[in-house]
Amino acid sequence: MTMVKGLAIVGAGVSGLASIWCCLEEELEPTCSARSNDVGGLWQFSDNEEEGRASIYQSVFINSSKEMMCFPDFPYPDDYPNYMHKSKLQEYIKTFAQKKNLLRYIQFETLVTSIKKCLSFLVTGQWEIVLEKDGKQESTIFDAVMICSGHHVYLNLPTDSFPGTPRPVSRPLPPQPGLQGPRSVQGEEGPVTGLGNSGCDTAVELSHLATQVIISTRNGSWVMNQIWDDGYPWDVVYVTRFAFFLRKPFLHLSLTGYITLRKEPVFNDELPSHILCGTVFIKPSVKEFTETSAMFEDGTMFEAIDVVIFATGYGYAYPFLDDSIIKSRNNEVTLFKGIFPLLMEKPTLAVIDFVRSLGAAILTADLQTHWTVKVFANSCTLPTTNEMMDDIDEKMGKKLKWFGQSQTLQTDYITYMDELGSFTGAKTNIPWLFLTDPQLALEPIPALTDGTRKVGWDQESGMGPGKWDGARNAILTQWERTGKPTRTRAVSESKRPQPFHNLLKTLLFPVLLLAVLLAFY
Repeated sequence: MTMVKGLAIVGAGVSGLASIWCCLEEELEPTCSARSNDVGGLWQFSDNEEEGRASIYQSVFINSSKEMMCFPDFPYPDDYPNYMHKSKLQEYIKTFAQKKNLLRYIQFETLVTSIKKCLSFLVTGQWEIVLEKDGKQESTIFDAVMICSGHHVYLNLPTDSFPGTPRPVSRPLPPQPGLQGPRSVQGEEGPVTGLGNSGCDTAVELSHLATQVIISTRNGSWVMNQIWDDGYPWDVVYVTRFAFFLRKPFLHLSLTGYITLRKEPVFNDELPSHILCGTVFIKPSVKEFTETSAMFEDGTMFEAIDVVIFATGYGYAYPFLDDSIIKSRNNEVTLFKGIFPLLMEKPTLAVIDFVRSLGAAILTADLQTHWTVKVFANSCTLPTTNEMMDDIDEKMGKKLKWFGQSQTLQTDYITYMDELGSFTGAKTNIPWLFLTDPQLALEPIPALTDGTRKVGWDQESGMGPGKWDGARNAILTQWERTGKPTRTRAVSESKRPQPFHNLLKTLLFPVLLLAVLLAFY
């Protein structure tokens, strides 16, 4: 494969910016096209709803803490809150783009209307991309393409699943992409269909104003607190390599696997209290709607329904790309490691940030782009088509067993990050780290988990790709940055999380439940 130079990037959100930065590290020439007028993608809030453009609602806060949701070589200021409002995250994203001098590679207010293989693709691997700006279209040839437009754009509205579903209306509704806040439903009643993070956030916010709020859920979910022991964020305590080491043996037990992985957890500290107080009700799936009521699968009916909100997620779509490239077999998504399409004569197209895991998207996108540009630059090679298909089949089986049916690709965070790191030599070698830097190895910190690139260790040389000189200090001072926003006076030294103790408590419930079931059978 001829080494690429000119590379097209679709989207200027966090994955698009990570792609630009990684391209520059590999001395490639990126050209990024952004539909909006600024960086940020999903996190760039807009009052106006636009077809094909992602946006979050006004009141959203991130559910990954700041130490887990940062670019590897660009920590947040220590006074930033651990769970930031979307405006604070957007400020950080813009600062990253400015400090890294990435804006000059972005064409704003430019729509990608078509991506097609060139006639010479079998030889060159090049793509013809049609860009539209100010109503004028222009065709450009690129050596490779990175699609970074995300999968939170096209709403999934399962109206056919519920007889009598009311027709969508254009008046302002509760928090949804591009729409206004909850004042428009003051005093009204209605169900929120869907028990994901957005559905729970919406229900809790509406419960302060609406007369009655019902969450309808088909399968239920595990509700977890964002704040864990000693006031630390859940992910810096739970999503660590040490925690994964203790959990891993249990992933193969069907019962415990079901308890821990079957349903993506919901992070909401307020929802349980609202349920206990009766301001939010939980009901099973809707059986049918009438003009003014909703009947549920348990036979109950709620009358005088004013508003129905579908918080049922998103379906992916890339209207500028032939769908058969992403779905090359039986209408299934066939992407090796969730990135590279199969049956491509030349591996010159990649989809970034399509995979969903329990970890933060920024770090996942960074490792994805790091590996991708190395493939484009001929520094890494992909396995054979048969080997990639075998891997996809294995992952699809695990996804179905652990997460159930889903259009997106879901996976375990640490396992996936290790796989990506192993391709570039950036996977953290813990035994080697113990020998060379035991202080760093003993730190129970997420950076050694999401890590790999932040540390940059290579198994042979100890100097992996993308190494950042400030990584070690950033890792060793993460607890200070995590505690800084909540520390208002001089007190005794804050207590750090005890990973072994916390993990024993985390695993105690499924183990005891398994023991009880075995005793009865």
